[in-house]
Amino acid sequence: MSVDSRMHTSGSLPRPPATQNVSFGETAHSGTDPDLLSELLSTPPSPIKVTAEGDMPVSFRCSFVSAGEVAVADCAYEGTLLIKRKAPSIGMIVFLPVEGNVCFDGRREEIYSAPARGTILEAGRSMGARILGRRRHFGLFVDQAKITSHLTHMFERTISGDLDFHPHIDLTAGPGLVLQQIVSNLHSGLSDNGPLQRSPLAVGSLCDAAVYLLLESCRHRYSDELALPAPTPAPRHVKWAIDFMQEHIAEPISLNDIAAAAKVSVRTLQQGFRQFRNTTPMAYLQEIRILAAHRDLLDAGMRLTVADIAMRWGFTHLGRFAAEYKRRFGQLPSQTLKR
Repeated sequence: MSVDSRMHTSGSLPRPPATQNVSFGETAHSGTDPDLLSELLSTPPSPIKVTAEGDMPVSFRCSFVSAGEVAVADCAYEGTLLIKRKAPSIGMIVFLPVEGNVCFDGRREEIYSAPARGTILEAGRSMGARILGRRRHFGLFVDQAKITSHLTHMFERTISGDLDFHPHIDLTAGPGLVLQQIVSNLHSGLSDNGPLQRSPLAVGSLCDAAVYLLLESCRHRYSDELALPAPTPAPRHVKWAIDFMQEHIAEPISLNDIAAAAKVSVRTLQQGFRQFRNTTPMAYLQEIRILAAHRDLLDAGMRLTVADIAMRWGFTHLGRFAAEYKRRFGQLPSQTLKR
């Protein structure tokens, strides 16, 4: 399901999107035609083909509601269905089963989804699934950039790449049970022009709570680091440098410019970023610029071109911008613009 987001540049890092401007969308269908289900489950960057297996009749009832960078679903199926992705998804999908079983094609081994145990699938982790008989689940779909942005703020440094989530979460108690309740409440509160559509701040808080639950409670690449005591606050010169970058994010500033604004030498500035942000000043600047470009591409529709947005954020070489963007987000800028 497509999502959009907006850049917010106050403070030391790009903040999560302003919840006052959340856009809502809703799609609901039921039927017995696998081709209709294929169309319903597909997104432009990740088409899906659904086929029925055997002679038994099949049916489905699916309801999707999107709220900015997050979407939730309530889906029910009857029969044996084979689902194949023709291209990897570009976000995280969390399945929260209520009834029945699904077998996902994992990278190394099959991943089974059954009641009382949620399933976390990062982008590209599964290219297919097999629904076995009667099945109902809630689904949570989160843009990868939102998850990365939240983790970036938790660490106060840029994060990129797969997070390597463990694929299962216990839904019978603790964080898993709370997550299932949040997703269920989001779906019921947003569906049919529900009351949550008139409270975007509440929607934003619930969506953030779901993402933070996943990051803080589920096993992934950064779990051990999150469990450590919080690091020492960054010194003033690092904060001054970040503030200067944010204020001049689209301008052709140099390392010397940043060091001068931070009132330290280039060497001291580089040491500060290595120690407190685990990166270099120019890599940090590149990261906040490409995040800004990503959010503009999601929000632009057909009003702007890729070149317009790249130039806006200081990327003058379109080929290098496209290559870096694909490495960072898993697709070309033009593909994001068409979502």
